[in-house]
Amino acid sequence: MSIEHPSFGRIDDDRVIIFDTTLRDGEQSPGFSMNLDEKLRMAKALEELGVDVIEAGFPVASPGDFESVQRIAETVKEAVVCGLARSGGKRDIEAAGEAIAPAKRRRIHNFISTSPLHMKYKLRMEPETVLDLIASGNQAARQFTDDVQWSAEDGSRTEPDFLCRCVEVAIKNGANTINIPDTVGFATPDELQAIFAMLRERVPGAENVVFSTHNHNDLGLAVANTAAALAGGARQIECTINGIGERAGNAALEEIVMAIRTRHDKLAFKNNIETPRLLSVSRMLANITSFDVQPNKAIVGRNAFAHESGIHQDGILKNAATYEIMTPESVGWTKTSLVLGKHSGRAAFRDKLKALGYDLDDVTVQQAFERFKILADQKKTVFDDDIRALVDDETRDHERIKFVSLELVSGSKHPAQATLELNVDSEVRQAQVTGNGPVDAAFRAIQEIFPHDATLALFSVAAVTEGTDAQARTTVRLEENGKLVDGQGADADTVVSAVRAYVHALNKLLVKRTRAEPEALSA
Repeated sequence: MSIEHPSFGRIDDDRVIIFDTTLRDGEQSPGFSMNLDEKLRMAKALEELGVDVIEAGFPVASPGDFESVQRIAETVKEAVVCGLARSGGKRDIEAAGEAIAPAKRRRIHNFISTSPLHMKYKLRMEPETVLDLIASGNQAARQFTDDVQWSAEDGSRTEPDFLCRCVEVAIKNGANTINIPDTVGFATPDELQAIFAMLRERVPGAENVVFSTHNHNDLGLAVANTAAALAGGARQIECTINGIGERAGNAALEEIVMAIRTRHDKLAFKNNIETPRLLSVSRMLANITSFDVQPNKAIVGRNAFAHESGIHQDGILKNAATYEIMTPESVGWTKTSLVLGKHSGRAAFRDKLKALGYDLDDVTVQQAFERFKILADQKKTVFDDDIRALVDDETRDHERIKFVSLELVSGSKHPAQATLELNVDSEVRQAQVTGNGPVDAAFRAIQEIFPHDATLALFSVAAVTEGTDAQARTTVRLEENGKLVDGQGADADTVVSAVRAYVHALNKLLVKRTRAEPEALSA
């Protein structure tokens, strides 16, 4: 069995489309806002990873969202670029159509709630009105592209008969991808499998469309539900890198892709993901968002292939298959190795960056190289992770504020004093401030140079590698009017890393101030 699709041509029954919503659903997570350059970097990385559809954003949400979707549409060459819209919002669909217009392959994804709870309390609409909006929304979307997706928000809690009616209306009015989201992460695998099997059996025209699954992780079932949906007939997976997203997040792309690859006997499907790139894309997103994955995270957590138990170590040494169901190399892991020293040149440094998966312009390479030389003078040995930390820090996009220098005087007998220089809107500003310790003094200096009302909600310091000379990686969370942002910084000096993290968070907060969320943004 196969389906003809406007963007992909003939789709065989064992083919699974990977729909990545990191830049839309993922970015809705508290503290995860990205600026335009960061979104473009992620979009390019997703395309190189082999993602089929990139949901680039919600164009009507703000001018910034519209611009980012439009720029991604101009930049991406092969992947389908998708814009989100509400089925009942005429301006939504027009904005989405205009934003994705430059793309070689483009899609509009329109949605509306269909569960009794959502229709009564959120939409305050009768079922017949919802059906009318499904029809008009998909018709409107077809004016801009032949590739139209429709989603039943809170689909897993929608009454079966009404869900069938909604899907039938969507198909009749131009949708060729039908998404049934488990919006609140409530469903169990058997329930989700049954929903897709029911729709394929009962809805006229179901044999001509691609069914899609979008699962949230509130009960920790997102990946399991995704696998179950495939068994029920879904052939598109909606997911995010590192599983980021609203509340507890979405199904993690890296987890479901490796489940398909590793358990092909149970999940006999194929996709276009280049799995050795998974780790580098995961780390890029963690760098951009300042949210590290937990150590025991499947596939991309730093402990995913670590073995401490003596019994496990003995087994691994005899045969890796005793405790490893996939190879570290298959997802991009390599052994940490000692690398360059203070006498290494720029060419060797650039080669190392390429080996670590970085493709940087000459200016960024030079800036990172200068920081590397300083680090090499401070540390006895420089590790791959040291280089990753300083390069990730250097490649962040500091739009308005950038760290220049910091001098500290601190001790047990007198208040700490910080002399800080920041570049603010291309102007170098300086402040000399005392505080209750060096970090407090440095943060007070930032406040004096760039006054703001944000409060410090989290301050965390961890070592990048082992040893007393290890670089510090600091995370700073700022809160302003209910908006949260996280920033990260790395440096051999802990206080300098803290200042870099604070400045990074402050820049992200400035971006987030411009964002406005439309009503009932979900799916």
